[in-house]
Amino acid sequence: MQVTERGATRHWMCACLWLRGGFKPAAALDVFMRVAVIGGGPSGLVTLKYLLTAHQFLGVEPIEAHLFESDDAVGGTFYARTYEDAELVSSTQLTTFSDFRASKTDGDFMSAKRYVQYLNDYCTHFNLWPNIHLNTRVDSVTRMLKGKHVVTYTVKITGETSEWECDAIAVCSGLHVTPHIPDIPGIEHVPVKMHSSQFKEKKQFGVDKTVMILGSGETGSDLSWMAVISQTKRVVMCHRSGFHFAPKRNLSPILFPILGRKSSGELTVPLDNARASLFDTAYVHPLLRNHTALWTFYNIYVRTFLWLNTGTPEGLDQVVGEPDPQKNHVSRIFFNKSSNAAPYISYPYKHLQPSPTPPTLLSRIRSALIGSTLKDTGGRYIDLAPWPQSISPQGIVTFQNNHRPEWERMRQQTIKPDIVIFCTGYNQEYPFFTAHNASLCNKSGKAAKRYVVEHTERNVRGIWNRDDPSVGFIGFLRPSLGAIPPLAEMQAQLWIVQLVAPHWIPRPLDSKDEEHYRLRHPAESRVKYGVDHESYVYQLGLDMDSAMGVMEVLRRGLWERGVGALWKGEGDGTWKKTKKKKKKKKKNGWKLPLVWGLGANYNVKFRMKGPWRWEGAEEVMETELWRMIKRRRWFWEHFCLSLLPMMIFGPVSLLVGERGMGLGSKKEMVNGVEGRWMREKMPLEAEL
Repeated sequence: MQVTERGATRHWMCACLWLRGGFKPAAALDVFMRVAVIGGGPSGLVTLKYLLTAHQFLGVEPIEAHLFESDDAVGGTFYARTYEDAELVSSTQLTTFSDFRASKTDGDFMSAKRYVQYLNDYCTHFNLWPNIHLNTRVDSVTRMLKGKHVVTYTVKITGETSEWECDAIAVCSGLHVTPHIPDIPGIEHVPVKMHSSQFKEKKQFGVDKTVMILGSGETGSDLSWMAVISQTKRVVMCHRSGFHFAPKRNLSPILFPILGRKSSGELTVPLDNARASLFDTAYVHPLLRNHTALWTFYNIYVRTFLWLNTGTPEGLDQVVGEPDPQKNHVSRIFFNKSSNAAPYISYPYKHLQPSPTPPTLLSRIRSALIGSTLKDTGGRYIDLAPWPQSISPQGIVTFQNNHRPEWERMRQQTIKPDIVIFCTGYNQEYPFFTAHNASLCNKSGKAAKRYVVEHTERNVRGIWNRDDPSVGFIGFLRPSLGAIPPLAEMQAQLWIVQLVAPHWIPRPLDSKDEEHYRLRHPAESRVKYGVDHESYVYQLGLDMDSAMGVMEVLRRGLWERGVGALWKGEGDGTWKKTKKKKKKKKKNGWKLPLVWGLGANYNVKFRMKGPWRWEGAEEVMETELWRMIKRRRWFWEHFCLSLLPMMIFGPVSLLVGERGMGLGSKKEMVNGVEGRWMREKMPLEAEL
């Protein structure tokens, strides 16, 4: 999917007309609603697309929407803050939007450069360019007393400042914009200092230099690995409270290597494609859903699987640097899938220790029964270190005593970095709201509301404040194992529905349906907006009544109904009885229920029903996503990650649903109803 010459020409024509004043958002148009989208990353683009096409799905008048992006291209962080050879850690199948799939030539993981190309293709395919305004900085957003908003923006090339009045604001400026630079006494004594957003290519490491990376997240790990395979003298990676390496793909262990068996070399499925939704997120009774049993099962599973494969339960080939005890649980951590650095970090503790701990009998038995295909570092390694306490005038680092093995190893060594790279993340800032909120503080008599900016105040699915639904924050939740763009797509769907067609939401968006998808962050964590990708997506699907029941999935998969079915949706949330027609058996429909139950919660699952129903969803399910199911191995993926949890939690949900103090029944569970909170708006007779 390349941008065509025609599409590129249209892009630049739009930009030129905008600079000459050809596109004036303030022009008087007879539209249903005006919405400003701030930010041109994946979240902003998908929000703009759903706004511009809402009238095709929701039965409303067209919406006028304009996207403001301060950079000279779309893509957000993937365009402005990536580096050489950067590759996405989330899979192509999960990350791409539901109705615009990747090319057949794309692999399981896109490069950052290819993903930016995909986003440009997305804009061309859905004709978004006329509504995208590049090189346009939003200076401020002001709330009017009558409830509308005024966006003040500046075209950076001309310096012209204008205003646009609108009804709603979609904030899509992203999590990764303003660098977070922690204070380290003496950092000025290091010759070269930069934030990871300033790093672009490996030649910035120099030759024969000591590089110190501050941060052990995915960027820090990736840059540490890039440094150690470059012409550096030494690489040191510093962390605060540990990390947990996870593979991007499911591991491929070798059974009975003692018999000389070798790895097949086949690529396994991406890790974020491996989790089955049936009885994990789909058709789980609220009592079980809100319990810690599912988290406990997956914590045991992850630790056991890692130990069987790599001999350590703390992370992928990770013998040091595990999370602090209060964080070391899958419900509290963000998995680090930039795990290329793992063998380089573990190398000193496996091969360079004065008295390495001999393997136990259990470890010897494990190694004989299950072998691993771990990377040989060729003697190169990364020094893991605690967080720097200070840097002397001579440029020598003193590390904090974290009472861990890495401190014992590093405290007697002299570390004098030539280059320090801060891989310390970003601050969430919204400068365009600052002036408005400050003026309200200074003039207490002003009636206009302040803008909600703290994530704790977005009390409806982490997207908007219950008292201010006209401002939505799209793409500001971080998944533990997943991707932000597909979360943003689901968020945009829900926010737009409640904004212009709330009758499509069949039940109140209750806060008691939120705790189950949130990560259990310790109090001291800086990032407290983490979610479980699978649970969050399914919850938003339920909120829009886009999640199908078991019988509906079976009937949709095995039979193709005529236009005049027994019940027909009227588009306003009601259903009308019509003449029943004969059903036609589908050729490959049996694949659909299997993908629905065994597949991850791809967004396209929730385009087969509900307000955003799309005709192409079933084909994607039965082709592209079916191929992902076929690629899974029977024991390690189908049994361990699908059948085993189903056998445990399926009967529990059905039992609780039948006997759970009137909270639901087995019949309701089978028909996709999860207790009294999750009744489908379509009558059961509609499916008979």
